[in-house]
Formats: sequence, structure tokens, C-alpha cells
Amino acid sequence: MFEENYKGFDTSIVYDYREYPDKNAGICDNCGNAQFKSSIKNTIFLRECRKCGMKKSI
Repeated sequence: MFEENYKGFDTSIVYDYREYPDKNAGICDNCGNAQFKSSIKNTIFLRECRKCGMKKSI
């Protein structure tokens, strides 16, 4: 079976973009995916990777 190559980020934490900017713009730091779900709540923009679930507040 295909094994995912994740970098070990904790996907239960919401990372702050100012502290953890993207290593490659628009690419998930954990799995390398470029597709995200985004939402806005209480004026905070939240971006979540569709593949691994890593979240960043922008």
C-alpha cells in the first residue's frame, strides 16, 4: 500500500503563518499538497490542507 511522506507536523494544532510561513508558497509544509479548504471566522482566515489536514491562520 502507498505510504504518505508527511513531515511530522501536528495536525491538531492551528499554526500561525507569521511564525511558520510556507517554505514553498502555496504548498503544504507537511505533505506537499497544493489544495486547501479555507474559512473565515471572527476575522481570522484559516487555511486547511485537503490531504493531511494541517491548518494555518493567515
